[in-house]
Amino acid sequence: MTNLTFDISHFLAGGMLVLSFVILYQDRLSSLLNTFAMQATVLAAAVAWQAQVQHAPHLYVTAVIALVFKAAIIPAALRRIMVKLGIHREIEPVVGVGVTLLAGVGLAALSILLLYPVTADAQAFTREDLAFALAVVLLGLLTMITRHNAISQIIGFMSLENGLVLAATGANGMPLVVEISVAFSILIAFLIFGIFVFRMRERFDTVDIHALDRFRKGRA
Repeated sequence: MTNLTFDISHFLAGGMLVLSFVILYQDRLSSLLNTFAMQATVLAAAVAWQAQVQHAPHLYVTAVIALVFKAAIIPAALRRIMVKLGIHREIEPVVGVGVTLLAGVGLAALSILLLYPVTADAQAFTREDLAFALAVVLLGLLTMITRHNAISQIIGFMSLENGLVLAATGANGMPLVVEISVAFSILIAFLIFGIFVFRMRERFDTVDIHALDRFRKGRA
C-alpha cells in the first residue's frame, strides 16, 4: 500500500471521527441532521476508497447505500418529522457540552489503548482504521446517552452504526449479504424509531424521553 493510499484512508476515517465530535457539540436539531449527513457522505467516500484499494467491487454497494439512505433519505425523513411535529428547537443535553466533549476525548483515547494491544499482529493500516472506527462507535453511543431528544438519539444510533460499517470495510471488507442485511436493519430500526417518535409526540406532546419517566412515576 502506497503512502498516498494510506493517507487518504486515514484522512477519511479521521474525518468521520471529527464529525462525531461535531455531532456531540451540536445543540440544534437542524445542525445535527446536517452534520450526520456529512458524516454519512464521508463514510460513503471511505467505503468507496476501500473498494478501490482492496479491489472489492461489492463494497461499492455499501458506499451507495450509505450515500443514498444515510446521507439523503434518512436526514430528509427526519426533517419531515421535525416539520410535521413542530419540534424546531435546541437539544437539551443531559450534561454540559464541555463535559460531553471531554468524555468523547477520553473514549477516543480508550479506543486506541484497547485496540493496539489486541491487534498487535495486524497491519498498521488495519489497526489505526479499527481504532478510528471504535472511537466513532463509542461517540455514537455517547450521543445517545447524553441527549434527551428522541431524534438526536436516532442520530446517535445511526452514527454508531457508521462506525461499525467503517470497521467492517477497513478490515478487508465484508460479504455483500452482510451489507444488505445491515441496510435492511437500518431501515427497520429507522421505521421503529419513527413510529416511536410519532406515538410519543401524540401521547405526551413532546419528544423528550424524560416524559416517559415522569409518566411511569405518575402511574406508580
